[in-house]
Amino acid sequence: MNHLPLIIKREYLTKVRNKSFIIMTFLSPLIMIALIAVVAYLSQLNNDKKRTITVLDESGFLKDVFQNTENTTYNNLEDFNLEEAVKLVKETNDYGLLYVAKVDSIEEVSKSIKFYSEETPSLTVISGIEGKIEKFLRDKKLQQDGVTIAQIEAAKTNVDIAQESFDGQKSSKLDNIIKLAFGGVAGYLLFMFIIIYGNMIMRSVIEEKTSRIIEVIISSVKPIQLMMGKIIGTSLAGVTQFAIWVVLGGVLMIVVSTIFGIDLAQTSTPQQELMNQAMQAEGAQAMAENLLNGINNLPLLNLVIAFMFFFIGGYLLYSSLYAAIGAAVDNETDTQQFMLPILMPLILAVYVGVFTVIEDPHGTVSTVFSFIPFTSPVVMLMRIPFGVPIWQQGLSLLLLIGTFMFAVWFAAKIYRVGILMYGKKPTYKELFKWLKY
Repeated sequence: MNHLPLIIKREYLTKVRNKSFIIMTFLSPLIMIALIAVVAYLSQLNNDKKRTITVLDESGFLKDVFQNTENTTYNNLEDFNLEEAVKLVKETNDYGLLYVAKVDSIEEVSKSIKFYSEETPSLTVISGIEGKIEKFLRDKKLQQDGVTIAQIEAAKTNVDIAQESFDGQKSSKLDNIIKLAFGGVAGYLLFMFIIIYGNMIMRSVIEEKTSRIIEVIISSVKPIQLMMGKIIGTSLAGVTQFAIWVVLGGVLMIVVSTIFGIDLAQTSTPQQELMNQAMQAEGAQAMAENLLNGINNLPLLNLVIAFMFFFIGGYLLYSSLYAAIGAAVDNETDTQQFMLPILMPLILAVYVGVFTVIEDPHGTVSTVFSFIPFTSPVVMLMRIPFGVPIWQQGLSLLLLIGTFMFAVWFAAKIYRVGILMYGKKPTYKELFKWLKY
């Protein structure tokens, strides 16, 4: 008799009715949103911070460079020496002192600037000051050479190379970023799902083995059915938990933004702010058009279908290995010696995807690793947005399924013997012997 549906149901209900599972299902989104809200609130406070910067320009070249902004006030000093200016800044508790030493020519100004402060100044503030001074000095030097401001502005040219395939499909540099984002999110979700719920399967096997419940169950159920039931039941529980996280997390984000007035987008870093400003300067409308074109150029149907198959195949492959490890040991401490061979391909897949696919998605390295079953679920999902032939996807999926079937046979052999072994730490040599039983 096929007991697989009963085992799946038992595993699923056991997981979702577990108190710790229920608590973490509802508590995890609360903790995550709370952390995001705190970071956003602190970032908002930091962005709204008022700064007063004192400027002592003994050269006289930079008097008109610094204009007050909403959050930054520049206080220009005259008839002060450096010691007096430093003392004044300390007394008034200003953010810092920008000092320009006396020089004879504008060419020497760049080498005579210092910023004094009580604490290490913000990278964004220093970068902003440097940018203003660089632009001013560049314009001044060109004016000395007889070039007017109007000529300088007219000489500025932005080059945006139009990209188009031989089939007439238009694209842009932003397309690569969008494709990497979609592929990266898909690969990262699979990576995290395997780590979280693979460990859950392994712990479940260890718990039943140490409590001797497994001895009763195995008398009426085939080991491979029991193993597959655990994998599928735990997977369904994981999908349920993940769906609740997405829904609850989305609702909580809306509630936090509405009630507390915290802009969760404020979690961006100063470096990201600088990039956003640069992109806006190049033309917000053009960026928006490129963004829409990039999304339209994505093979969305292919992405969704491939994500489902590679996600399921990759998860089942690694889950069977996690179940085998759980059957081979008596406690979680003993699993460490067997975890590295499982984690290394996953980590390698992420590194290959991030550092190779974005640079050359159709190169030799990316292509080869997208066919290796232990790395293909992550690497292939990152390659597909860049356009991968269907035959390559099909071949990669067939290799993944074939490896999964072999892994199930391999894991079932270990599972069949290991679930009844107690009190001894197994070695790789003993695991190999179990395959012959």
